[in-house]
Amino acid sequence: MTMTDDNGTAARTDAAPPAHPAGYSPAAWGANGVPASPATIDPDRWPGVAAPPSGLKADVAGKAAGLLFKGAVKRLPLRVEYPDGTVLGTGGQNAPVMTMVRPEAFENRIGDNGLIGLGESFMAGDWEASDLAAVLEVFAASVDTLIPMPLQKLRSLYLPRTPREERNAEQNTRSNISRHYDLSNELFSNFLDTTMSYSSALFPEKAGPLSSVAWDFLAEAQQAKIDRLLDKAGVGQGTRLLEIGTGWGELALRAAARGATVYSVTLSSEQKALAESRIAEAGFADRVTVALQDYRAVEGEYDAVVSVEMIEAVGYEYWPIYFQTIDRVLAPGGKVAIQAITMPHGRMLATRNAYTWVHKYIFPGGFLPSVRAIEGVTQQHTTLRVRERMGMGDHYAATLRLWEERFLSQSRKVGELGFDAVFQRMWLFYLCYSRAGFQSGYLDVQQIVLDRREAQL
Repeated sequence: MTMTDDNGTAARTDAAPPAHPAGYSPAAWGANGVPASPATIDPDRWPGVAAPPSGLKADVAGKAAGLLFKGAVKRLPLRVEYPDGTVLGTGGQNAPVMTMVRPEAFENRIGDNGLIGLGESFMAGDWEASDLAAVLEVFAASVDTLIPMPLQKLRSLYLPRTPREERNAEQNTRSNISRHYDLSNELFSNFLDTTMSYSSALFPEKAGPLSSVAWDFLAEAQQAKIDRLLDKAGVGQGTRLLEIGTGWGELALRAAARGATVYSVTLSSEQKALAESRIAEAGFADRVTVALQDYRAVEGEYDAVVSVEMIEAVGYEYWPIYFQTIDRVLAPGGKVAIQAITMPHGRMLATRNAYTWVHKYIFPGGFLPSVRAIEGVTQQHTTLRVRERMGMGDHYAATLRLWEERFLSQSRKVGELGFDAVFQRMWLFYLCYSRAGFQSGYLDVQQIVLDRREAQL
C-alpha cells in the first residue's frame, strides 16, 4: 500500500516522538474509537510523518511559520491551547479546541510543507482537537486570509509541486486510482452503507434536519441520488448507458433494473471484482459489462452517459479530453448527467498547480473543478452544453458526518485489517477535512445535466 512519496518528506528516524506533555490526555479519542497518537511511527511506511524536519533551515522556517500561524489564529473563532497554558483565538468556552501537543514539531512541519504539514502533524499526534471537523471548518472559512497576500503570491516558489508521475496521463492514471480505491474493499465496507456508495447522498425531507440526520436514512438517500441522475439522463428500458467510474456497482445495478444495458468503466481492480459479484448476484450479468479501462479508450455509441464524482480524478489539464470523450460517444439526442464536487472559480485558478496533503495521501492527481470551468470547457471543446444543475453541498456534509461516525465506531475492525494508527488518523483527517469544506461553503457538490440542444435565441 503506497500512501506517501518522497516530495518534501523529513529525514527518517526510528526514534519515538516525545511523550505527551503533563496534563494532556487523549482519552476522549480512545472513547470515540480513534487511536491516540502512536508511540512509534514506522519510518518506512510513513517517511513524511515519522519525524518532523530538523536542522537550522527547518528551525528558522518553523519559527517563521509559527509566528504566521499564531498571528492568524488570534483572530479566528476557536481556541488554540498550548502546553504552557497559552490560549489563542477569539472563541469562547464552547468554541472548537485545537490542543498543541508538540508545538515545535507542528511549526517545523508547516514551515517545511505548508498545509501538507498541518495534516502530517495531526497524523503524527503533534496536535489534537475536541471536534476535528469544527476546527478545520474555521480554517476552511478563512482560507483566503490565513496567509498574507504577498506571501500567497510567493508560495509557488517554496511549496512542493505535483510529481510528474502523478499527472493523470494514461500511463499514470491506473496507479493514481489504485492508491485510493484498491486499498481494500473491506476498509470501505466498514464505513459505507449497504449500497457501497462513495459519493454524496441526497436525503429526503422525511429524514429531518441534515445536521442530525441518522445513519438509517443513508442507503435510501444514496439510491435517491442515483435515481435522480438516471432520471435526468433519461435512462429506462432499452437505454444504452455508459457509466464513467463504476464505484462498487450500485448505479449500474439500478440502471439495469430499469431495463438499460450498461457499459461501466473503472481503473480499480478491487471495485471491478466486487461490482461484478454484486451484479451477478442480482441477476444482471447479461445487462452490465464492467471494464477495467481508461475513459479515454471507450468506443461505441450510447444514449446516455452518467458519471458520479469521477471528474475530480481527471486532472485540470485533461478536462477537455474527458468531455470530448463523452461528446464523441453520445448518440444524437442523448443526455449526460454528472455529479461533481466543485470549488469557487477564483480558488480553483489560484490552486490549480498546487500540491496538497490530499494529493500526497488521498487522491494523487485529483483536482476539483468550478461550475464556471465545466461550462467553459464544454463550450470551448465540445457540442455539449450545461442545461441544469442542482447544488447539494449540505447533503455532502451530512454524508461525511455519517461516514466519519461509522469509521470511528469501526476503528478496531479497521486495525485488524492492517491499517495502523497513523493511517486511521490520516483517514479521519481526510473525512473531517472534506466535511469542513462543505460545512463552510468552500466546497459544493452539483448534479449537472448536459445535452446538445441549440441555445434558445
